[in-house]
Formats: sequence, C-alpha cells, structure tokens
Amino acid sequence: MTKKQEHNYRPLVYICSPYSLDVERNTKRAREFCRFALEEDAIPFAPHLLFPQFMDDDNPEERELAMRFNKIMQGKCDEMWVLGNYISEGMRREISIAQKRRQYIRWFDINFQEVAK
Repeated sequence: MTKKQEHNYRPLVYICSPYSLDVERNTKRAREFCRFALEEDAIPFAPHLLFPQFMDDDNPEERELAMRFNKIMQGKCDEMWVLGNYISEGMRREISIAQKRRQYIRWFDINFQEVAK
C-alpha cells in the first residue's frame, strides 16, 4: 500500500494555464483541467478561477496584487501542473517561481496527456 492510498493523501497542485486573451475559453479549459486533477487524486488550486471573481484583471494594480497572491499560494502547493502549448506572460512568471523554488512541475498537453519538458 502506498503512502497515498494508506493516508488518502492528495497533493495540493497549483494549476497553471492561460487566462487572458480568450477568457471564456481559457476559464472553461482551466475548469476542465481542475476536474482532471481531481480525478487524478489531487487537490487543484487555480487562482485564475478564484481571484477574477472579485479582482479586476484589466486593472494593472489589481492584476499585480493578484500575481503577488499567486506567488504566495504557489508556496503552499506541493506541485505545479502546466496545461497546453501556449505559455502566457503570467504563466512564465509562475513557472519561473516554481523553478527557482525547485517545485515539482508536471506538463500536460491540451488533451491532459502528460508530456516531458
């Protein structure tokens, strides 16, 4: 029996996927990716599904504040999961932080298949 099975352990994973440009489509994809993470026995955390509920992404000051919150929350997560081939500027920042922290990063294509990076 693995540690995961024995203690019902689920890692907290930071969901890193595009948000801006096509907000409606990207929000839908982020939700689908969170569902995928849940089905993979993880606890998904997608800040771009949370913070835009009460913060304005088009306001530069609020966007920067949200990015600061993202950095803090990243530090609480066990892993980062990155979705898709397109890496936005915000995603680049998040990935860079994860790499500097030596946080475990998993990469997935648009069909949620894990790929090597």
